[in-house]
Amino acid sequence: MAEILLTAVVNKSIEIAANLLVQEGTRLYWLKEDIDWLQREMRHIRSYVDNAKAKKVGDDSSVKNLLKDIQQLAGDVEDLLDEFLPKIQQSNKFICCLKTVPFADEFAMEIEKIKRRVADIDRVRTTYNITYTSNNDDDCIPLDRRRLFLHADETEVIGLEDDFNTLKAKLLDQDLPYGVVSIVGMPGLGKTTLAKKLYRHVRHQFECSGLVYVSQQPRAGEILRDIAKQVGLTEQERKENLENNLRSLLKIKRYVILLDDIWDVEIWDDLKLVLPECDTNIGSRIIITSRNSNVGRYIGGDFSIHVLQPLDSEKSFELFTKKIFTFDNNNNWDNASPDLVNIGRSIVGRCGGIPLAIVVTAGMLRARERTERGWNRVLESMGHKIQDECGKVLALSYNDLPIALRPCFLYFGLYPEDHEIRAFDLTNMWIAEKLIVVNSGNRREAESLAEDILNDLVSRNLIQVAKRTYDGRISSCRIHDLLHSLCVDLAKESNFFHTEHNAFGDLGNVAGLRRITFYSDNNAMNEFFRLNPLPSKLRALFCFTKDRCIFSQMANLNFKLLQVLVVVISADDLCFFSIPNTFGNTSCLRYLRFEGDIYGQLPNCMMKLKRLETLDIGNSFIKLPTGVWKSMQLRHLRCRGFNQAYNGYFSISPFCPNMFSLPSNNVQTLMWMDNEVFEPRLLHRLINLRKLGIKDISDSTIKKLSTLSPVPKALEVLKLIFFPGTSEQIKLSSYPNVVKLNLIVYETMPLKVSESFPPNLVKLTLRYFLVDGHVVAVLKKLPKLRILKMVFCSHMEEKMDLSGDSFPQLEVLHIQGSNGLSEVTCTDDVNAFENDLSLWWRPSSDACLYL
Repeated sequence: MAEILLTAVVNKSIEIAANLLVQEGTRLYWLKEDIDWLQREMRHIRSYVDNAKAKKVGDDSSVKNLLKDIQQLAGDVEDLLDEFLPKIQQSNKFICCLKTVPFADEFAMEIEKIKRRVADIDRVRTTYNITYTSNNDDDCIPLDRRRLFLHADETEVIGLEDDFNTLKAKLLDQDLPYGVVSIVGMPGLGKTTLAKKLYRHVRHQFECSGLVYVSQQPRAGEILRDIAKQVGLTEQERKENLENNLRSLLKIKRYVILLDDIWDVEIWDDLKLVLPECDTNIGSRIIITSRNSNVGRYIGGDFSIHVLQPLDSEKSFELFTKKIFTFDNNNNWDNASPDLVNIGRSIVGRCGGIPLAIVVTAGMLRARERTERGWNRVLESMGHKIQDECGKVLALSYNDLPIALRPCFLYFGLYPEDHEIRAFDLTNMWIAEKLIVVNSGNRREAESLAEDILNDLVSRNLIQVAKRTYDGRISSCRIHDLLHSLCVDLAKESNFFHTEHNAFGDLGNVAGLRRITFYSDNNAMNEFFRLNPLPSKLRALFCFTKDRCIFSQMANLNFKLLQVLVVVISADDLCFFSIPNTFGNTSCLRYLRFEGDIYGQLPNCMMKLKRLETLDIGNSFIKLPTGVWKSMQLRHLRCRGFNQAYNGYFSISPFCPNMFSLPSNNVQTLMWMDNEVFEPRLLHRLINLRKLGIKDISDSTIKKLSTLSPVPKALEVLKLIFFPGTSEQIKLSSYPNVVKLNLIVYETMPLKVSESFPPNLVKLTLRYFLVDGHVVAVLKKLPKLRILKMVFCSHMEEKMDLSGDSFPQLEVLHIQGSNGLSEVTCTDDVNAFENDLSLWWRPSSDACLYL
């Protein structure tokens, strides 16, 4: 996996080059030449590695040794860049008055060492004739089990009957757009099995048919010859003018063609030049399977997409039963003990609803005696066995990823299994570690690229979306257990990260770990810190633990290059965790998140972190320290606002000058800010602020917000917690870019609003308010409101009528814990809404819903 490290080196050299001043007469002028050489050389080496892997010669021992040398070189270069980048950034402040830079000669000498190592690797390659020529002749097609499976007789679709019926109806629909059905989903879900069943069930209704396996390295000519043979072209017609003859035949024939396992759109662009568009009058059809939803969308449009999902527990057990009793006359558990059945259900549960894993596991069990002892042994060790058997299928999706996406995908393995991961966390950690770098150095551009990468991973069905935001963007996501295991195995192989279970082996590897995660084993964490008190190469540390001593254990460790630190504590009871003031050497830290039932205060040394970009303690009870923050890179600050009023960390007051140290061009998230230290001047300074939360706002603050001018143009999300007893009306019509608004009170009080909500409001959440008819009338007129949530609100009127000219754009109405509301009615047809209305209602008393 040297390509991951090489990509990191290229990214960081780009950043360093951007920080260097090309100024004749200074040593940095020559330093930039060294960096440019380094960047070019690493790109060439990465191309060599890519070509070697593309030729599938990774198992050749000589090539493997050479790749190991390259990986070690790339790791050392990354260490060098991480060590010197802060010095280069700091030197820019003083370059105008310096003719020499103290560290420049040292850095130049290190680059010379790198040059010698590169030359030595090239000497080894040429001396020992280490090449990456393929062993396969270009005209020889290697045996492919998937190609054989496509033509096998087996077409069982156990657990996929509903999918089959839906697809059959869609396929035979005369008005099917583009005549295409696209079956997509993650590896192992049974896409090919389902497509074969569908194809064989309908092909007799067409004049000609064909099914072909496309593969990761397709050959258009080969695929067309295969189709031509199946649809009836003669051998002479296939040899002479194949493309024209095939196109001419398919233009007059009603055909159905199955294209299995399409990886990218390029092969379709070649095939569609020959395959005529499906004429609706003729009614031809194309069925495709792909792991990438975007491929299906490109070929057949959104309507063609059918996304397969993992099986539920009962369907999983049905498939397992069928495979276990394949050779038995009685396909049931009549002769099995209840304990064996329970063990079988536990085994099926470990497969996560993936048919491939279920079939592989059943195959292992068929080779064993059908006893509780034998099956328990499989249950205890099945994780690695399933991964080994399914790994080749799953790894194909990883190998298909562009190099830039591979470390981003592996990052999911740093979280525990079944963990719901916030997109906000992922994208900011990727950026913090320089896994994503844009040439312009623009942070917003990097964030957009990170979001695109996350969407790409979802489209490839490697990642599952758990929640979406009000505007359809990914809010949180998950990774399936089998793919999580793949991440862990690949990360260990490449030394990208290690887990608590595989961190201990060669002590040299322990000392060189770049990332490590502890899911639950406190003893392993303690042992790691004992063996490695100077984790000088560690870039990311994840701790999901119940250990109350976690902070004291890390207090004196040397985290020289640490960039990401995540500590999530799930204690059995609320407790005070002391965070030592000497919290190691974390001068390179960019992303910090503490979460859990933690009471305490961040140490003062945290204020000295000059490169901190994200500080997230919002899901804890940790206080911020008082003082001036040094970081000029801070972009996201999330805290609970718990008893923060006297800290003055955002005050404009001359007695608390902290605010002047915050980077006015960088801060994008500020949650939560206390009412007592709020000043309008704060918002005027933070010109790129996108998300703002203020707690305990008073009448005076409501006036300030209602009359604020100018309003921050970048502000999109506003969350306000009202102090009990406020009487002022909130007026937010001058906030044109606010699209998400949360209004919350601690105890029930009337919601006093004028008809001046943000004009482009898309999502509104109200909590604990007293809602009368006037408020509902105002809400009904909001022109762009799509989501309305009313949580634990008290209603002055028993009936809410959605009929008539109201809520022109509403898509979701979420009512929870309503008090006083007994009836929600809509006498109009729900389809009269521009978008179908989704109603979620959990009232606190008996109520009725009429639609």
